[in-house]
Amino acid sequence: MRSPEAPLPEPVVWALGPGLARADIPGLCDRLEILLDAVDGVVEFDVSAVHRPDAVTVDALARLHLAARRRGRRIQISGASPGLVALLSLIGLADVLPLR
Repeated sequence: MRSPEAPLPEPVVWALGPGLARADIPGLCDRLEILLDAVDGVVEFDVSAVHRPDAVTVDALARLHLAARRRGRRIQISGASPGLVALLSLIGLADVLPLR
């Protein structure tokens, strides 16, 4: 059993699903901050389940990225569909968000 003070093992992968609502975003950012206190490395967001990306998806990813940066940390985004990459490119965030 892991002691409460020991950091979580890397990598920590957090799967974001297709049912994301704008009202969920502040809570996601709060949970990320708690997780960042418990892990030393990068938190990876797996977005492969997001089949119909929209403005809420982009907003969530941008805010999660910003929340991590404000704490001097970073996230990684994996599993982005071509549609999500195209949407991020259209909005101008494809080079800002850490896509893998």
